[in-house]
This record gives sequence, C-alpha cells and structure tokens, in this order.
Amino acid sequence: MIEIKTRFRGYLPVVVDIETGGFNAKTDAVLEIAACIVEIDDDGRLTPGDLIMRHVAPFEGANLEPAALEFNGIRPDHPLRLAVSENQALNDIFRPIRSRLRETGCKRAILVGHNPFFDLSFLNAAIERVNYKRNPFHPFSSFDTATLGGLAYGQTVLARAVQAAGLEWDPAEAHSARYDTERTAQLFCTVVNRWAELGGLDPATLVKG
Repeated sequence: MIEIKTRFRGYLPVVVDIETGGFNAKTDAVLEIAACIVEIDDDGRLTPGDLIMRHVAPFEGANLEPAALEFNGIRPDHPLRLAVSENQALNDIFRPIRSRLRETGCKRAILVGHNPFFDLSFLNAAIERVNYKRNPFHPFSSFDTATLGGLAYGQTVLARAVQAAGLEWDPAEAHSARYDTERTAQLFCTVVNRWAELGGLDPATLVKG
C-alpha cells in the first residue's frame, strides 16, 4: 500500500485558493481562503479530502482594487460575510492540516494551486503580517495544476483543464475560494491518478518513511 508520506517525498498536498482585493500580496487584502487536504486510498489513488473555507476581513490599511472586486464578486462590507481576522483564518485553516501531518507522518504540507505563486505569495504575506509561528506549509515549493493541465490535456486555464479532464465546471460558481479549491483538487487528483494508471509511477522508487 502506498502511503501519502511516501508518494510525495514526505509532503502532504493541500490545495489552496485565495481570493484577494488585488495582485500585490504586500498591500492588497486577503478576502477568502479555502484549503482541501488531499487523501490517498488503499489502492494508492488520490481523492480530495476535507475542505475548510473562511471569509477574511481586510487587514488594517489594506488596499481593495475595484477591478479585483468586480472580478471575484466579493463585497467585503457585506453584513452576512461573517469574516474573521487573518490570524483567525490562518489558525482555522492550519489546525486541521497540522493534525493531518501528525496522522500521516508527513513532514510538511505543500501547496497545490492553479498558478500557485499567487496564492503562496498572499499566504506568506498574511503569515508575516500576523507573525504566525506554526505555518505547516513549505515556504516556497508548490505543485501547479496549470502545468499539470497543460501536460495532461493541453489546457492551462482552470476551467478548460477541468472540463478536458471530464469534470464539471459551473461558471456561475467560479472565482469563489471554495469552488475553485474543489475543482483544483479534483483536477490534481485526476491527473496524478491518470499518470499512475498509465504506468508512470514505479512504487519501488518512492521514498520510504
């Protein structure tokens, strides 16, 4: 049986999507964070596991670009958002990841994202702002489903890669952290599982322990 700790050299894949108020991680607000822990079954197939999502209150002095808000449809001042602080959102997201690391024996989580440089840069900026001390993620390594989608299906846009993989895509739900995380997790698992089905994975090469 292949364990998740041996499949990715001791890393636990966690799919993350962050919706923001702009493109500058240092100055622009984090508005939504969602994370999905990837699991592995007894046959070595990856499946999306638990997903947690938080609406996030803009940090003090955060920039909010009108074009970004129009794109993602988020209204930061909506009374029903039930937004939490960045520190609370990070704690809520990271706690179950740290627990899963202990259960699986993985050494660090690794962020899986669609063009993950964006999400990882905003995640690291939020961690730095609140001086968060127990970050489970590798600080710079990541898995990119845009690259995997281009390799497997010739598609680098998330919606097109998801559809090319035979998965459902609802444009009306897109650009929410929860939905994009769900679809990215499905895409990642589908590509990795397909690679294994094609004989691309030799279990004998996997790191043990």
